Amino acid sequence: MNLNSPIQYVRQDQIDKTKWDCCIDNAQNGLIYGYSYYLDAMSKNWDALIMNDYEAVMPLTWNKKFGIRYLYQPPFTQQLGIFSSSQLSSDTINIFFNHSKQHFQFGEIGLNFENKIGGGLARNNFILSLNKNYLETEENYNSDLKKNLRRAQKKELVYTKSDNFELTIELFKEHYSKNLPHLENESFELFKNVCQQVAERESLLIREVKDRENNLLSTAIFFQDKKRIYLILSATPPDGRAADAQHFLIANLIREFENCPLLLDFEGSSIPSIAYFNQRFGAENQPYYFVKWNNLPWPLKLFK
Repeated sequence: MNLNSPIQYVRQDQIDKTKWDCCIDNAQNGLIYGYSYYLDAMSKNWDALIMNDYEAVMPLTWNKKFGIRYLYQPPFTQQLGIFSSSQLSSDTINIFFNHSKQHFQFGEIGLNFENKIGGGLARNNFILSLNKNYLETEENYNSDLKKNLRRAQKKELVYTKSDNFELTIELFKEHYSKNLPHLENESFELFKNVCQQVAERESLLIREVKDRENNLLSTAIFFQDKKRIYLILSATPPDGRAADAQHFLIANLIREFENCPLLLDFEGSSIPSIAYFNQRFGAENQPYYFVKWNNLPWPLKLFK
């Protein structure tokens, strides 16, 4: 430990979780992924870089392969990086980043939207302000979306609440997991754990759309903090897509939370079809930054 540096490397068991969560809570770029309970649930190993008395913090989620520790991005954890209650200068961001590279020779991590860094790859993340009435928001829907919603309305779809996050997860696995081989069963077990943690904090929202016969057409898991509602995971089977059920679900969530000082965070995406889906609602892109480095000596450089 360098006592002359304002930034210290702190092991997980030495982190003051109360001070940590207070920093995330007060950070202008604070996100739900940065809270200690979320990190505990999704990453078995995480240490941190901490500036002074928790003025700014950076979680370091790490794993080990062939005896080598490396940084990685946990599943269902879109953005981490440096969180601070004050505006971060580019110098401070670079100092944190260089510190992380000193401790880990290999890393693949997603920083957050405030952590602009040279060499970082910008990835899409769409957000929509809910701090206005629904009719104002609806004015910015594109014509295709308005047509789809009118069609869905004629089908007498029903928007409902639920608390069964496991049903949504299983439906997602059934319809999408074959296209997402990086999400293993362990990832979903960790995600169930974090859903339970979020539910205990009364910050879990599950919304469903059903037809008149009570068939489930679309379902989504959202997390909520004091700044955002995050669309974490959704599933819409083929009959739901034919009924425009997911459009109907998102539109009704926007209506439910109209005039709230919150952002709807669509959690991506750089996939053109998903990006277009998000943009249909008038969402704006707030990119975050993915960084990768490999300073391992050869032949270890080939391990990842």
